Amino acid sequence: MVHSQHGLHVLVCGGASDAHTWNLVCLQLLLEEAGHRVTNLGPCVPEELLARECLARVPDAVVIGSVNGHGYQDGLRAVRRLRREPSLAAVPVALGGKLGVAGVRDAAAADALRAAGCTAVFDDGDLDAFGAWVDDLAGHGARTPATADRAARAGATADRAARAGATADRAARAGATADRAARTGATPDHSARTGVATDRAARTRATAGAPTGGSRA
Repeated sequence: MVHSQHGLHVLVCGGASDAHTWNLVCLQLLLEEAGHRVTNLGPCVPEELLARECLARVPDAVVIGSVNGHGYQDGLRAVRRLRREPSLAAVPVALGGKLGVAGVRDAAAADALRAAGCTAVFDDGDLDAFGAWVDDLAGHGARTPATADRAARAGATADRAARAGATADRAARAGATADRAARTGATPDHSARTGVATDRAARTRATAGAPTGGSRA
């Protein structure tokens, strides 16, 4: 396969059931920094849509990312659909991320994906190995230190994105707690005002029931 001097055209997407986006953004940045052109279809891409986009855009490679643990199921359906198209039969397809919900490496699942047509499977989050695979496709051979450094930075970015999401969730919960506390704080003030009113009423009743100085037995 002959590639232009601008590198590969890589189509990136998430599996049909995977709504995560930060991993796809990190993959896009990693590939673009390495000099490749990226079409990012985003998350939750059905197999039919993926096939249509590949037929229309004719990418040099397809990369499917998985975070939700359904990588094996989503990837198997996707690669089988792509391989049914004669013009896509030889397009390199890589699947990376979590193949199963257990989050551990599954050699049997990886082998099944390769047998179905996946060119490469990265189920351990190894960005260096992924970068080396892309370099081989582009005809760059061995990875350079700069490329390896970009992969490390991309991994750090993905980790920061995940932590930022967790921090935002905690902040939202803290805000809700503070709001409840503010509403609760109004209750003692109301109780105090009620107590003053009750005290005044008691004094009024006592004064009304007391005998006047001019009374005679």
